[in-house]
This record gives sequence, structure tokens and C-alpha cells, in this order.
Amino acid sequence: MKTIEIVGYKRANLGKSESQRLRNEGFVPSVVYGGNEQVHFYAPMILFRELVYTNEAHFVHLNIEGEECKAILQEVQFHPVSEVILHADFLKIEDGRKIKMSIPLRLVGKAPGVEKGGTLVRKKATLKVTGFAKDMPDHIDVDVSALDFHHAVKVGDMKIEGLEFLDPKAAAIAAVEVPRAAKLATETTAAPAEGAAAAAPAADAKKSEAPKKEEGKK
Repeated sequence: MKTIEIVGYKRANLGKSESQRLRNEGFVPSVVYGGNEQVHFYAPMILFRELVYTNEAHFVHLNIEGEECKAILQEVQFHPVSEVILHADFLKIEDGRKIKMSIPLRLVGKAPGVEKGGTLVRKKATLKVTGFAKDMPDHIDVDVSALDFHHAVKVGDMKIEGLEFLDPKAAAIAAVEVPRAAKLATETTAAPAEGAAAAAPAADAKKSEAPKKEEGKK
């Protein structure tokens, strides 16, 4: 997995007004957990671009006024409208201890159901895993080449050595679904056929009743 360096500066004041002032100046208020203490710091927002706006997971090399450590981005908060980064939480990586990460997914292969007119629907963008740092991939490939109509790849189908998947095993990752237009076309075709089948017995019944009426007249 690739590593991105973030250079930061320790924070003396932790109030909301100070945090807003840092954001206005282009910094991200942050904190790193792990070890004997948590360290509050701020870092230039531009350094977060390759870490946050990407489809791959990364390790982070934090350099806070000369104090360096290896970490992972644990959580990031965005403004609901502007999507500006409001705050970031990091977790220090310690040797010999497992970590939890959300790893981005990539769908690979051609699903037979898609070639028949179905739609491949992605149900999850990431998977939560736990394992040692050395076993963490920057992304996870999900093979969809066996998916037909109404079939899905589930979390329980995934197997990667050294990793334990934390999402529910029954949760779907990707599935091939029949488009709504195709469903309506099938239902429309089936309706006249059913009507014709129902009309046939009625017509036969009328034919069988016709001679009886004529006999009554005689």
C-alpha cells in the first residue's frame, strides 16, 4: 500500500472558533490517536487531496513538528454543502497490533447477466477489514464474471489471506438486476397470454351450450 506524507503543526487552542479560523486559512483540524497520548494538530488541506479523493486506501506518514509516525486515516468529516474537510482523525500504527480499515472495491470481469440485458448494480463501495498493516491492500478486486440475473456476490464469498471481513456475511457487494423496462415488457406480454388462456374455456362452454338450446326449440 502506498504512503502519503502529511506535515502538521501542534494546536495550542482547541476551541470551535479556533478550528473555524484554521479552516478559513486552508487547514484541517486533526487528531492522531494511539500510543500513550493523543495529539491535536492541523495540516494544509491541499495535502489531503490524494488521501481523501481517491479510490485507493493509503498509509499516512505523519510529521508533526518533527515528531514522525505511521498512521491510517480513521475518519474524515465533510461540510454537508461545500464538502470542505472539517476534521480528520488518524490512528497510529503500532507494530504487532491489528488495525481496522475500509478498503475500496473494484468490480472486475464481465457478468453473463449483463450481456443478456441486465444491469450490474454496486451495493458497496468499500469493505471493512481487520488485519496487520503488512497485509492491507490498497484496493480489493471483486470478480463478477459468474453473475447471472438476480445473482449477487456477498461479503461471505470474499476470501483474502491475512484479512478478516467485518461487514455482515449476507450483505451483497454487487448484483445483476433486471431493468424495470424489461420487467414491464415481460408483464405486458404475459397479460394477453393469460387473458387468451382464460377466454378459451369460456368459448368452448358457449359452443357446448348451443346445441342444447336448439333441442329445446324442437
